[in-house]
Amino acid sequence: MGVNTAATEWVRVLRPGTATGGRLTCFPPGGGSATFYRELARHIGQDVDVTAVQYPGRQDRLGDPMITDLHLLADRIAADIVRRPAATRSLFGHSMGATVAYETALRLAAAGQPVRALVVSGRPAPEFVETARLHQASDAALIEDLERLANDPAPVRLLRTEPGLADLVLPAVRADYQAVETYRHRPGPLLSCPVVALVSTEDPTTTVAQAEQWRAVTSGPFSLRTFGGGHFYLDAQHAAVAQEITRHVN
Repeated sequence: MGVNTAATEWVRVLRPGTATGGRLTCFPPGGGSATFYRELARHIGQDVDVTAVQYPGRQDRLGDPMITDLHLLADRIAADIVRRPAATRSLFGHSMGATVAYETALRLAAAGQPVRALVVSGRPAPEFVETARLHQASDAALIEDLERLANDPAPVRLLRTEPGLADLVLPAVRADYQAVETYRHRPGPLLSCPVVALVSTEDPTTTVAQAEQWRAVTSGPFSLRTFGGGHFYLDAQHAAVAQEITRHVN
């Protein structure tokens, strides 16, 4: 499956849906890109138009300046999305992407285009304050953290032995870590859409109790689904995760 990079500056089409289906926009984790969701897109309901955000500073946006302010990142993404009509629109984000998706949903609601559903994964609720400052740490410390979170650390270890690869990958990782670690939730209106929180019971970054706190961001329905596996539990469970997402976006 290819990725249509002609969609917009910020959004890439992973798999077109039908004329009657809704649109799902996926938000990558820190250091990730739109193609992170390519396999997941294969398993989403066939009528759903599956798209993904492409953050600047990576892949086909390698030359674009990176954004280290998560609120500004959501501003830019929402401004692009509101210009793209959709019958219904739902958002899904994993890790950092969950927080960016939430902030984008707030902006879409304020613009009169509320989302049908927000599905968040592998991330504490927005009130959580990061105390780590890995974005100020050495490259070695960043790589160590990536190894800690990876299901298979072997590919990450290449960053230690291939300087050219590290020069390509680590700036985006550092920028995204800064966006997450400096993010502070701003009090304001609640969402009214259903919010679904997905979390692994073995995720070192997010406890089930922290995922449960996402219920506070909406006046609408809330549900929680747990999975086995680590932080990137969805890598080995694309079909099950996609089934859960599809239930809420259709």
